[in-house]
Amino acid sequence: MRASQLFAPTLKETPAEAEVISHQLLLRAGFIRKAAAGIYTFLPLGWRVLKKIEGIVREEMDRAGAQELVLPILQPAEVWQESGRWDLYGEEMFRLKDRHGRPFCLGPTHEEIITALIRSEVNSYKQLPLLLYQIQNKYRDERRPRFGLLRGREFIMKDLYSFDRDEAGLEESYRKMYTAYSNVFRRCGLKFRAVEADTGAIGGNFSHEFMVLAETGEARVVFCPSCDYAANVEIAQSIPQPIETPEKELPLKKVATPGKRTVEDVCAYLGVIPQRLIKTLFYEADGQLVAALVRGDRELNEVKLQNALGCWKLKLAEPERVKEALGVSVGYVGPVGLNDIPIYADLEIPYLVNAVAGANVDDYHWVNVNPERDFVPAKVVDLREVGAGEPCPQCGQPLEGARGIEVGQIFKLGTKYSKALGATYLDETGRERPIVMGCYGIGISRTMAAAVEQYHDEKGIIWPISIAPYQVVVIPVSIKDPLLREEAEKLYEELKAEGVEAVLDDRDERAGVKFVEADLIGYPLRLTLGNKTLSQGTVDWKWRGSQEEQAVPREGLARRVKEAIQRALQELDSPSP
Repeated sequence: MRASQLFAPTLKETPAEAEVISHQLLLRAGFIRKAAAGIYTFLPLGWRVLKKIEGIVREEMDRAGAQELVLPILQPAEVWQESGRWDLYGEEMFRLKDRHGRPFCLGPTHEEIITALIRSEVNSYKQLPLLLYQIQNKYRDERRPRFGLLRGREFIMKDLYSFDRDEAGLEESYRKMYTAYSNVFRRCGLKFRAVEADTGAIGGNFSHEFMVLAETGEARVVFCPSCDYAANVEIAQSIPQPIETPEKELPLKKVATPGKRTVEDVCAYLGVIPQRLIKTLFYEADGQLVAALVRGDRELNEVKLQNALGCWKLKLAEPERVKEALGVSVGYVGPVGLNDIPIYADLEIPYLVNAVAGANVDDYHWVNVNPERDFVPAKVVDLREVGAGEPCPQCGQPLEGARGIEVGQIFKLGTKYSKALGATYLDETGRERPIVMGCYGIGISRTMAAAVEQYHDEKGIIWPISIAPYQVVVIPVSIKDPLLREEAEKLYEELKAEGVEAVLDDRDERAGVKFVEADLIGYPLRLTLGNKTLSQGTVDWKWRGSQEEQAVPREGLARRVKEAIQRALQELDSPSP
């Protein structure tokens, strides 16, 4: 490709709307353009990166024995109503009606539609197992689309579905996809970690997320450097860490705490440590008011609470709702006397002795609160967030923390969808059994953005060689110089003949401008032709991200470039055992 013909409109200034580095650089380098909030056009450079990622994904899915198909984006409401998710999925689903008034949705995911397909085509154990996948656009009406490709309303995704006879078969399919996903992200040149994760709206009983490690990641993960434990903080298991407490329980006592609403203010006023305070939070779970308790030094994990409640919708109750229900302001609420509201307590709460909690009267708190004696939770369960430094639940060693960008997730669905939609098969004895399912997703466009978040510097993008839009850029310092132009054209043709993906910057621009744009776009290898080097029979060779530029012989250069690229790809390409 010649730069003079390449449609890659670069920007000198960063658009004000771009919050994270991937959004900024993909806009500036001419990879994407915004069409509407959360909706983007992929320009030629961006599309080439996406096709590279898709190619790696296809190779690994096919290697694992999967078959590609294409499912409809426009899905009838009936199958979603059968699964029970039509009303439950929420406002993120794009819903519409055809001219006859029949309801449809734009596919946010495809569990229902593929399960409906399988129930009509598979009826015998002899047809199982199956691994079926597609790569296509998905649609979710995000309340607040942001961060460019990291949280959009239209995005490109690979989703695969496994269909097995039993749990043992599902375990084998899950293992295949875990290995395939590890291969995909390694071949994309990414530093990643697979972590245990919440199953969310997809459902099922077990899941792993594949996280690209980046400081700008929205997700927080903890992992153990001493064993294989790793989890999203949404589900990371906590080990209760009791504090030293007095041996004797003291009588419950109400004390005035005028104007003291926060943990910090109450603790300072009463002279107690936050570990001795019970923080009471009120939530609406499918419309019902519930109370959740954690220690004053802890943060409540809403995903854990939602899983404990088994509810579909969970939100923090508005102060007005709490005031209406209890007649007390938020900041003075507590578990003592909450007879009509179910209480869910974190695992550390029962260890407290003579604790402090709101008295359910404005400007008052209870001291010497003792669980079981003064209140009885409906359930005691792990509700808090785990942080770095806490003991690993598997081996007890201190956990480490990191931030990550989710680029893939795999789920053991079991029979959640097959039972709801009647997808069954006949076993060897003629007995009808539900098909056991798994689902596995990779965000293709999200992976592109995550790569930029992980690989960039102050000059621009540093693409891994395997997913770069082009592998090499050839830059003559002056296109007007006949000798330089001729040699640049010759080298460009030689590179193409060797199968190297190259760009010839044949624009009539200053060399400095070309260097700046090459760094911004992120071509992995830059070959610069100047009069001085050519007179010495050399060309300047520079890898993107390296500070070193070296003069290499012009003779046989195209072949050496090809070999260098092949070595770089081979370093990424060795599949996991």
